[in-house]
Amino acid sequence: MSTTPPVLAAELALAWADIQRHHPELPDLAAPESLIGESSSACGAELSFERLLHEAVHGIAASRGIRDTSRAGRYHNRRFLAIAEELGLDHADEPHPSSGFSLVTLSPEARRRYRPTIERLARALKAHTAATATDSARSFRGPAARHGSSGGGVRVKAVCDCGRNVRVVPSVLAQAPIVCGGCGKPFRIPEVAAVG
Repeated sequence: MSTTPPVLAAELALAWADIQRHHPELPDLAAPESLIGESSSACGAELSFERLLHEAVHGIAASRGIRDTSRAGRYHNRRFLAIAEELGLDHADEPHPSSGFSLVTLSPEARRRYRPTIERLARALKAHTAATATDSARSFRGPAARHGSSGGGVRVKAVCDCGRNVRVVPSVLAQAPIVCGGCGKPFRIPEVAAVG
């Protein structure tokens, strides 16, 4: 099995398509590779099928025009919870004070339904982790690693020539260009002058 990010992105897309088979109103996943290296304490730091199903809840909420979070996306409300239950996610009885019902887990029924997909994605994630963990002593992970954070989700500002900007995880931008819809040129992370 290849361990390149495009292979993992393809596996994520296949897993998403499997969820769509059971929930046809789920929109297409625009950029599966955007989930690689993504980290969010509200949505779960580790990429897994469970996390993908969590993201699918947000996708269905968006397709229905439902506001399922507040506090800049950190607090997952009861509308999120209702859709999560539809998709086979279990939850705590009471909301977490800062993240609401974000901490959802696969129900036994969902685990059975998606078992082959879960296993295939787990193999791809394991291979990806092994491939990206090499030479970690010499790899720079950014400021989050120095401060004990989970790392992968530290977003930086990327700009295009027309002046638009987006926040992106550098490893995601390194995998393939993200192109501006306004000017058609790729977003880039500006060089920071060294202070010495």
